[in-house]
Amino acid sequence: MENSPIKAPTMTLTSGPVAIYPRVQEALSRPVPYDYDPYFQNIYEQVSIKAGRAMQSDQPALILHCEPAVAIEAMAASVIGPNDVVLNLASGVYGKGFGYWAARYCKRLTEVEVAYNDAIDPEQVAEALRANPDVTIVSTVHHDTPSGTINPAGEIGAVVKAHGALHLIDAVSSFAGMDIHPGDCAADVFVTGPGKCLGGSPGLSVLNVSEAAWRHMESNENAPRASVLSLLDWKNAWSKDEAFPFTPSVSEVQGLDAALDQYLQEGPEAVWRRHEVTARACRAGIKAMGLEIWPARDSIAAPSTTAVTIPGNLTTKQIHSAARQTYGVTLSAGRKDTYDKLIRVGHMGPVAEPIYALAAVAVFGAAVRQHGISVDVGSGIEAAMAEVSNGA
Repeated sequence: MENSPIKAPTMTLTSGPVAIYPRVQEALSRPVPYDYDPYFQNIYEQVSIKAGRAMQSDQPALILHCEPAVAIEAMAASVIGPNDVVLNLASGVYGKGFGYWAARYCKRLTEVEVAYNDAIDPEQVAEALRANPDVTIVSTVHHDTPSGTINPAGEIGAVVKAHGALHLIDAVSSFAGMDIHPGDCAADVFVTGPGKCLGGSPGLSVLNVSEAAWRHMESNENAPRASVLSLLDWKNAWSKDEAFPFTPSVSEVQGLDAALDQYLQEGPEAVWRRHEVTARACRAGIKAMGLEIWPARDSIAAPSTTAVTIPGNLTTKQIHSAARQTYGVTLSAGRKDTYDKLIRVGHMGPVAEPIYALAAVAVFGAAVRQHGISVDVGSGIEAAMAEVSNGA
């Protein structure tokens, strides 16, 4: 912006929105066709099919024209009816937050909650289902981003499937950064978006919906229609022969197309690997400086976000300001219950590359040292480089 007093960041290492791939930037700048032109209708159908393929599904994806928080609320409104009993799994701010939406619509809400640096144990889910045999829906956040932790969605999904409940999955900040797909976790509704590990822009949501979930929505007399919170309105919009409920985000769809091409052409396994190597290097460097990772153990630390416990009596603002003003690097804060307790470094999309882990370690170490915390930045860089070499 002309005459803006604040310079743009040199590097964005946040947990989303993230830096986008150049091919996505190019796609977003293309001319905007009329949404009912056959040219765009064909693009929309092909992108829906391609997104389904990326999620290892034989069904076209459901695309919603909103960022994923709206899609997750829409999932609650569309799926959960007045006869449903919901088991919500709360291992962090976002998991707990879904329970507030679920409570608006369900007959009864029960929760399994753990400390926000921990993960849900599948046996806890099994115990809760034995104690509440009338549960019809279970909701899981795979990567609870404000804590940088991941839940064992596959094992939880197996427990939910055996019980016979529907499984709702928030995979917004994990899909395309690790090996997670709807079928892996018996998901009936699986929500993600392009603005995280896909390295796209943040204006869309991408969902996979099972036939069981569609039937459940169709039988839910309170499921919204003619509403931004309606999944049913968009059920068949993927087809070039069907109407859109309202004007789709044409440029964002073209950007999603490019992000999916980037992911599929590079190869999912290669993409997951560089997310994992980058995160391991960052964690190794943070620990070698004498700082602590927020997750209780490495096995539940996400490959897409490193959450670092704020040392001493420092505040989020102090670390953010030092990183941003001195080095031009933007990091993410915690959210709600994790605010002022941790800082997050994102490893998503284009910045899921080891060189960015080295930059993050150096900047984080320098930022806390600037405020009087003694850390060994050199040892952190050495440890990060060693982890990169081991992962090469």
